[in-house]
This record gives sequence, structure tokens and C-alpha cells, in this order.
Amino acid sequence: MTPPSSLRSYPSFLRFWAARLAGTMANQMLLVAVGWQMYDLTGRAWDLGLVGLVQFVPALALALVSGHVADRHDRRHVLGLALLLQMLAGLVLLAATGAHAASRELILVVSLMLGVARAFQMTAQQALTPLLVPATLLARAMAFSASGMQAAIIAGPAIGGFLYAGGAGVVYAVCVVLFVVAAALVWSVRYEHRPAPPVPVTLDSLLAGVRFIVARKVVLGAVSLDLFAVLLGGATALLPIFARDILHAGPLGLGVLRGAPAIGALAMSLVLARWTIERRVGKLLFAAVALFGLATIVFGLSRVFGLSLAALLVTGAADTVSVVVRQTLVQLDTPDEMRGRVSAVNSIFIGASNQLGEFESGATAALLGPVGSVVLGGVGTLVVVALWMTWFPALRDRQRLLPA
Repeated sequence: MTPPSSLRSYPSFLRFWAARLAGTMANQMLLVAVGWQMYDLTGRAWDLGLVGLVQFVPALALALVSGHVADRHDRRHVLGLALLLQMLAGLVLLAATGAHAASRELILVVSLMLGVARAFQMTAQQALTPLLVPATLLARAMAFSASGMQAAIIAGPAIGGFLYAGGAGVVYAVCVVLFVVAAALVWSVRYEHRPAPPVPVTLDSLLAGVRFIVARKVVLGAVSLDLFAVLLGGATALLPIFARDILHAGPLGLGVLRGAPAIGALAMSLVLARWTIERRVGKLLFAAVALFGLATIVFGLSRVFGLSLAALLVTGAADTVSVVVRQTLVQLDTPDEMRGRVSAVNSIFIGASNQLGEFESGATAALLGPVGSVVLGGVGTLVVVALWMTWFPALRDRQRLLPA
């Protein structure tokens, strides 16, 4: 019997999608409030950087452990508990703010909690999605999920900033409610969970995901393509320089430019949720990454605000095609008992590419200037595409998302 072809026929996936939307919205709002409150307390940009670092380090350090946990336990419970830990962080900040006891040290401790929670949340989320829809609908489900995430990423900071006008406590209260709603939705999801045999946490079991990726060239090519393409092609960190000194667009222009990739990504994810990619997926993947690189070069060379905005919209749309194809390929080519650990390694690649990409942009901008940095990054992305097409022919020649 052929399974239904509409995502509406899978209520557990829709509840999971709603949970991710609520959780991501709450997380984005929380980050806005934490950053504003920290800056209100100390007035130091260094402390804002520390907030991000304290969240990133545990997320990276615990990634392999979170993968082992996701493969050995019910992923609903892992994800639900991660959301409740973020809810607890919101409650701590709400109580401290109400008692006028919020401090730099408290915010850093809470940021550490958020980093730990995110490590387990990201891995469980990635590994849970393929269990809720048939393989033939996974690409559409990934695209639909991406549309919700992009909407939350666009709206969350704006709503958080609006609510902050009523005080940080208002934002934290709303975040607590959203995290509770997200956790409840996650625990309402139903799927067939087969408990894995108890296995001790050893170095061998933690590194199983790494060995799996290295042994499968399609998976290795897909995850490493993201690492190096985003590492070289990211221009987000330099947007303030372009908005002020090159495009002369001011703070409002900066806000529009910063939101452009997310808007492009949202539009493309809606398209992909409606029309599934079915043929020549390998060549389409490389074409999307190449388009990302070309659009990055155009942005770097542009002196016209409208052209720069269009280039950033294209980078967001092209990156979404790449993300949907890569994530779907990785999930479909990975057996369920390995998905948690493979997703954990994938999350390390994604996190490293974003964080190191910002560092790379800043370092090359110091040497070559902002234009040289962005253009060099775009050219580097094109070089990566050419090399990866040569080194990973199985990925280049992949015809369909489902493995043959």
C-alpha cells in the first residue's frame, strides 16, 4: 500500500514541526533578551562575546555524547528534556530579574545551561525527523521544517526586541511558556521506538559516527562540503562594515541586509516543501553551492544597495537548496541506529563552519579589507565545489535522494 503523499497525513510530524517552531522562537527571543540584559549590566562588547562563547563550547564538547544518547534513548525524551532545561534557564533569569539580582556571572552560568541543552536538542531533532514520515517524503519534510525554522529566526528576534520594551522579565516569561508548549508537543509525538541494547559510553561508541561518515563517501562529501563552503563563503560577520562604509545604508540598512538571507531561505524552503527535488540531486547540490559562491562575489563587489540585497537573498535561497539536499541525503543514507551519532558529527561540522567562518571573514578582512575578504571567500567556495566534484564522484553523480 502506497503511503499518503501529503505531510498533513502525518500528525506526529506536524506536532513535531510546531514544537520546533515554538522552541526555536523561544530560543531566539531568549538570546536577544540575554544579550540586551548583559549589555545593560556591563556595557562591554567583550561580555557579549563571552555569552556566545559560553554557549558554543559545551555544544561542541558534548556533541558526540549527545549523539550516543540520541541513539540509545527515546529521542522524544532527549529533546523534551533539553527544552525543559532551556525553560529552567528562562525561569532562573525571570526570577533573578524580578528580584533585581541579575548579574554578569548569573547570565554566563545560564548561557552555559543553554549551550548544554542545545547540544542535545540539535542532535535529537535531526535524528527524530526521519522516523515521522516515510523516506519518500523526507525531502519535503526537511524543506517544510526549514521554512518554520527560518520564520522563527526572522520573527523571534523582532518579537523579543518588541517585548523587551516592557522589561527583560516579560521576554523571559513568554519564553518559559513557549518552551513548555514545545516540550508538551514533543511528548505528544508518536512513533515506533525500539529500545537499543544498553551500551556503555566508550571512546569507540562515541567515534562510531565519525567512522561511519568517513567510510561512506556520499555522506562524507555532503557534510564536508557544508563545512568548507560556509567556512569560506560567509559574509554575515562583515555586514556592519558594508552597511556603514561601503553601501552607506545606516543601521536600518544593516537590519534589512542581515534579514535578507533568512528571507531568501524561507521563500526557497516553501518552494521545496511544495515541489520535491527528484532527479540529478548531486549536480543540483553542487550547482546550489556554486550559486552561493557567485552571489557572495557579487555582494562583495556591489556598491548598489539593491544589488547587494538581491545577492544576499540569493545566498539564502541557494544555501537552503544545499541544506535540504545534504541533510536528506545524510539521513537517508544512515541507518536509524546510527542517526544520532552521525547527526552529532554533522552538527559539529555546521557549528564549526558558522563560528570559524566568522573568524575567517574577520581575519582576512584585516589583511585584505572587507571587499577582498568577501570576494576571496566566494572564489574559495567555487574552488571547493570544483574539488569536491572531482573527489566525490558518487555524490556528484547521485541521481535521486533515496539510495539505489
